[in-house]
Amino acid sequence: MDFDLQNVLPTQEHDYDRAKELKAFDDTKAGVKGLVDGGVVTIPRIFFVQPEDIRSAKLDDHVDSFQVPVIDLRDINLDPAAHTEIVDKIRYASEKWGFFQVINHGITQDVMNKVIAGVHRFHEQPKEVKMKFYSREYEKKVRFNSNFDLYKSKAANWRDTLFCVMAPNPPPPQEYPVACREILIEYSEHVQSLGQILFGLLSEALGLNPSHLTDMGCMEGHGFFCHYYPACPEPDRTIGHAKHCDPDFLTILLQDQIGGLQVLHEDHWIDIPPLEGALIVNIGDLLQLISNDKFRSVEHRVSAKRAGPRISVACFFTTHFQPSNKFYGPIKELLSADSPPLYKETLIKDYLDSVCSLGLDNDSALAFLRL
Repeated sequence: MDFDLQNVLPTQEHDYDRAKELKAFDDTKAGVKGLVDGGVVTIPRIFFVQPEDIRSAKLDDHVDSFQVPVIDLRDINLDPAAHTEIVDKIRYASEKWGFFQVINHGITQDVMNKVIAGVHRFHEQPKEVKMKFYSREYEKKVRFNSNFDLYKSKAANWRDTLFCVMAPNPPPPQEYPVACREILIEYSEHVQSLGQILFGLLSEALGLNPSHLTDMGCMEGHGFFCHYYPACPEPDRTIGHAKHCDPDFLTILLQDQIGGLQVLHEDHWIDIPPLEGALIVNIGDLLQLISNDKFRSVEHRVSAKRAGPRISVACFFTTHFQPSNKFYGPIKELLSADSPPLYKETLIKDYLDSVCSLGLDNDSALAFLRL
């Protein structure tokens, strides 16, 4: 057995040194896939999650009546009545769910398939190739690691991630991994266009000018989190992605057909099953902040599964990919005597620093900004 792998396998209770085992795992620079490639059948203790964090919040027949809204964007620019209906649906989804799926969004299935294939290709490369990208330095615009909050979280998640800054100041193209370089650059242009549409619709849903959120800088930057969830030999003991809210303005998620994504709705964990051709959109903490709680950023998670690998690509729209001294707080046009500001203003960098110091599975950084 690989010596590095031996160092991170479960130990006897009295021998367990979590800090030591975390470092041993991190030092392999091979991620969770390295464990799987090594033939692990019992997951290391650093991945153990409390049973109550894996089970559904509530289990009853009522769950079957919940379904994340699906919104068809086909006639958005052709029919004023259809446009108004789409805005109404986005308002409802953003207020009640914080999540929705979009179809006929302008990105072809062929492009989406190539993105999934490119990310799969990167993660399936030999360890020696991926190690060149392995880093925990936040300033690096292209980096590969397993669990950005590995040393802060209560339990490591069964997931590896390639992160790439795509805009507004991307690295030279040659810094992206060759396995997915061209398709990520192409996909970036597509999601930038879709983001422009979505921020316009969200602005209208708030009763604002269509360009309001864009003019505020909400889509000045975006980056890709290219997740790889290997098949897990003990999915009842860990989780693919612990429950969390996204620390951005808006997320556009592309997922493959494996499934496992769940959103918390009315105290129930609701599955978001893969829908051919659809992209998932969710409200981030920063949009909840500037909308003064009119739109909701809600907790979601990914379960570990025996099937895999699962591939997903989350596009985060935020401004923290470049230095900025701009403060963000509740939008003035949304405030009144009956609707006072609920949050303090914040620099995006300060907010992100709070997220990174807390870790995803701890308290929400947004709560610390509440007045």
